[in-house]
Amino acid sequence: MERILAIDLGGTNIKIALVDQTGHIWDKNKQSTPENLLAFLKVIQKETQMYADVITGISISSPGAVTGFGTIHGSSAVPYIHGINLKKRIEQATGLPVQIENDANCAALAEVWRGSARDKKDVAVIVLGTGVGGAIVKDGSIHKGANLHGGEFGYMILNPNNLGSKVNTFSEVASTSSIIRRVARRKHIDEKSLSGEKVFQLAEKGDEICKQAIQEFYRMLAIGVYNIQYTFDPSLILLGGGISNRDDILTGLNRELSAIVNDIAQATIMPMVQRCHFFADANLIGAVYHFLQKTDKHL
Repeated sequence: MERILAIDLGGTNIKIALVDQTGHIWDKNKQSTPENLLAFLKVIQKETQMYADVITGISISSPGAVTGFGTIHGSSAVPYIHGINLKKRIEQATGLPVQIENDANCAALAEVWRGSARDKKDVAVIVLGTGVGGAIVKDGSIHKGANLHGGEFGYMILNPNNLGSKVNTFSEVASTSSIIRRVARRKHIDEKSLSGEKVFQLAEKGDEICKQAIQEFYRMLAIGVYNIQYTFDPSLILLGGGISNRDDILTGLNRELSAIVNDIAQATIMPMVQRCHFFADANLIGAVYHFLQKTDKHL
């Protein structure tokens, strides 16, 4: 069975895996992200030589806005990948066909292929972290948009008052870090002394400030989900990111969604929201699905 070398490129580490056409991972390793392009290409050359007898291509999960030609725009914690045709450089270094896709898009593709959105055609994925990222899957494929910003839900304005005050966009009011900022501001303490996990623990012990911050987070997350439902109208919306590991996140979100739908007379659709199935390996698996799609080999 054909196997693909999948690489998840991050700012601190890169993950490298040997993945087959069913999404099964046969081998995997992690190493520090190389400091420059030449070192990165050498790592890929070494890995391709190791698996030379079995791999037929390379697929990369990358930060940044990735064009169909393999150039990566924008900026990230890996600056040397931007502004060059990375796809062509890797193909020249290895002699193998290469595909590259944005990391959030790869995570979405993994869910459509083998995860919570399997067999769904129209799906939105919201990734909650320091900010809010995401991806749109339309007819089973990633929708990139005219400016490669398809699925960048974090830019949506949820609070129009005092634009630029850093409490306006979806990222600013519904990310995991937004909970921490609310609590730190009201308690007059340093944000660095808190974590999302600690805020939830304090809330469970009855801390009213933490309970209020979490309730506001759910409210703003619900507004964002509601807006996505009525603009894209997906059959499923998935939540990813570390906070999606919480068993109670859907309970809190659906409570606020029900209140919003009940308050708006014209609203008749209750968004269907689930958690992402894949976590650490999502980008690797999605990168391989992207490769198979682009080479017309997907199952």
